[in-house]
Amino acid sequence: MSSAPVRSPLVRSPLIRPPMPVVDIDLARPGEFRLPGDRGPARPRGAARALVRLHGRPLGMVSAADASGPESLWRALADTARLELAGQLARHRAMDRTGPADGGVRHHALRQTPVISVVVATRDRPEKLRHCLHSLLRSAYPEFEIIVVDNAPADDTTEVLVRSEFAGRVHYVREPVAGLARAHNLGLGRARGSVVAFTDDDTLVDPGWLSALAETFAHDTRIGCVTGLIVPAELETRAQTALERQGGFAKGYVPRTWSLSDPPADPLFPFTAGRFGSGANMAFRTTALRALGGFDTATGAGTPGRGGDDLLAFFEVLTAGHTLAYQPNAVVWHCHRRTMDAVAAQAFGYGAGLGAYLTGALLSDPRRLPALLRRLPRGIRHAVTRSRDRGADPEAGWSRHLALLEVRGMLYGPCGYLHGRLTGAGAGTR
Repeated sequence: MSSAPVRSPLVRSPLIRPPMPVVDIDLARPGEFRLPGDRGPARPRGAARALVRLHGRPLGMVSAADASGPESLWRALADTARLELAGQLARHRAMDRTGPADGGVRHHALRQTPVISVVVATRDRPEKLRHCLHSLLRSAYPEFEIIVVDNAPADDTTEVLVRSEFAGRVHYVREPVAGLARAHNLGLGRARGSVVAFTDDDTLVDPGWLSALAETFAHDTRIGCVTGLIVPAELETRAQTALERQGGFAKGYVPRTWSLSDPPADPLFPFTAGRFGSGANMAFRTTALRALGGFDTATGAGTPGRGGDDLLAFFEVLTAGHTLAYQPNAVVWHCHRRTMDAVAAQAFGYGAGLGAYLTGALLSDPRRLPALLRRLPRGIRHAVTRSRDRGADPEAGWSRHLALLEVRGMLYGPCGYLHGRLTGAGAGTR
């Protein structure tokens, strides 16, 4: 009798409707649910959205519903994964070495384990920071340090938290001037590791996150930056599900590399820095990032530029001759914004960050302008096509609204960047 999964209403992914529990499952461990960030077991009922793995390696995310109980829900999610992620499943089975489920990273593959410095910038979100730090401290990697940079805090709540609850395990420093890039640069200056990794205070990291980053750097000495997979830690509100329908932060489940010496077919490369990853899950060779002067402090959250600090860093790494790698085995779970107003502001900020990044890239080297101008027409066509494709979304009006906000942000971004430079937000940039 065939064991192939049967197509039925139970194995079709439903629309993501809040609230929907987010869980972590591995097809090699039947019936087992884990909470995001490996915080412990879970027992979801009714419906769930799952990050699906095989022997620790992520395949994709699926949704399923089954009211019979957790065991039936696990089978429904697994059947859905076998249908919807068949290509990924076949690829992973081909490369699988049936090792321990440690996030897909074979620790013995590392000849040596470089010290990794993890920088977490935060501002007045002590509860989110607490969860983030606990997830980092569950890391399986043997040699790492954690540096919390308290960025222009309103009070000493974060300092008290770190110095009391995490004394001796987490380093605390304060950056009095607002700006994410400035906070990251302070952390970069304090880092003692040969690799410096960055995540946000509203994330949970997988225990194998640092190991996956280290193994990727060890694979090729030309790699100067590694980004990783970002998936939702919760889908409890309409705003969070709307952001996930827009594509969220995920960049796919297939490892990739980019370099100027072997450019992809993408006609917009290397200006499409947003495709390489996001600042909530990025790591650099410390010497390479320091050689670039760190992050441009006229970019990033907390400045008039609103964002773009990560994008500009990716771009500069590539143009300096390094390879940039995307490694989906390096998993970070992100707590999306919970309100529609916050998601709308985030969409505007994405656009502003893109505009700020491009302005910073051109100002640092005006010779890049002809290359950018040659690519602009195709970039505009791509943006229009993406906006039109969003018409198929169940909430097409909201999607178009977010797309319009991104465009407005892009138009504002150059002004925000220049304002930051002229008013001193960019003092100390490269």
